[in-house]
Amino acid sequence: MIHGWCPTAWRPMAAGDGLLVRVRPRLGRLTREQMLGVCDAALARGSGLIDMTNRANLQIRGVAESNWEPLVAALVALGLVDPDPELEARRAILVAPQWAVGDDTHRIASELEHRLARLPDLPGKVGFAVDAGEAPVLHRDPADFRVERGASGGLILRADGRGTGAALAPGSEVDALIALAEWFVASGGRDAGRMARHHAPLPYWAAGAEHPGPPMAQPITRRHPVGAAQGLPFGRIDAETLRKSDAEAMRTTPWRIVIFEGAAHANATGVRLDADACVGAPACPQASVETRALATRLTPLIDGRLHVSGCAKGCARAAPADVVLTGRDGRYDLAFAARAGSVPTIPGLDAAQLLTYFGTA
Repeated sequence: MIHGWCPTAWRPMAAGDGLLVRVRPRLGRLTREQMLGVCDAALARGSGLIDMTNRANLQIRGVAESNWEPLVAALVALGLVDPDPELEARRAILVAPQWAVGDDTHRIASELEHRLARLPDLPGKVGFAVDAGEAPVLHRDPADFRVERGASGGLILRADGRGTGAALAPGSEVDALIALAEWFVASGGRDAGRMARHHAPLPYWAAGAEHPGPPMAQPITRRHPVGAAQGLPFGRIDAETLRKSDAEAMRTTPWRIVIFEGAAHANATGVRLDADACVGAPACPQASVETRALATRLTPLIDGRLHVSGCAKGCARAAPADVVLTGRDGRYDLAFAARAGSVPTIPGLDAAQLLTYFGTA
């Protein structure tokens, strides 16, 4: 089953280990009080496991139906969930994590948050990106409507799937984002579901010829201007571990990396972050195979990017990978330079056969 929407706090999604409740931190940042509050809520109302998504959201796992309402009430009290479910559903805003108070990214994202009520009713997976730092960093991350740094140094409005965008006058950015979202709905974009699949000609004011600026090659390293960055294998951290951090605040990213503000150092994970694996079976009812333990064993044996998907949906990675394993009927289909669900080069392997194929028993 392919859902046409992403879970939110008010609209959780059922998984094999309970409900998934998604938290969308404003500006991708949690204060220390919010960080500890999420940990307490995940331990008291869920399994204690927290995932970070490719939209820099947090996802509390293992929530029982009877715990859902108390959990949401706690998240609302922390200021992490809007008490209005409709406004919460519109807060799909991905923010470049290097922002500083008062800069373009902070200014635009804050204004967009305050004007959510102006947005039209958009499809469930549609989102925004505010990438207004010195150089773009979110160019490979999912968003339908983008404000980003252009090649000429100014900011541009760019519709996803288009290589160029329109130059923006300072202060007009949020008006332009709202107008593009309104055009998307009015021109039949809801049927396409995503901007990249919507092929209607853009309005003249959004169809500029300005290219995005050269992207920043390595946006996050272990040391960071505001603290320390830590990688999360497969984007997961448990609440007990997170509680031990002495950070003043935490920023989320779409790259399975968290930034601990005010921290002198972060723990090394010892795990490469260029392997993608969904939660797999049994946590996901649509997966027929285990994913992450196998990915951990295979990653050191493979040159290039590995993607292990529990089913053909490919939730962990939409783009092609060098080596792709797709679960099907309890076994793995192997493909190269492909996406999950692609026609396999070698179908129907088990884990032992894969380990032997790539060089270990």
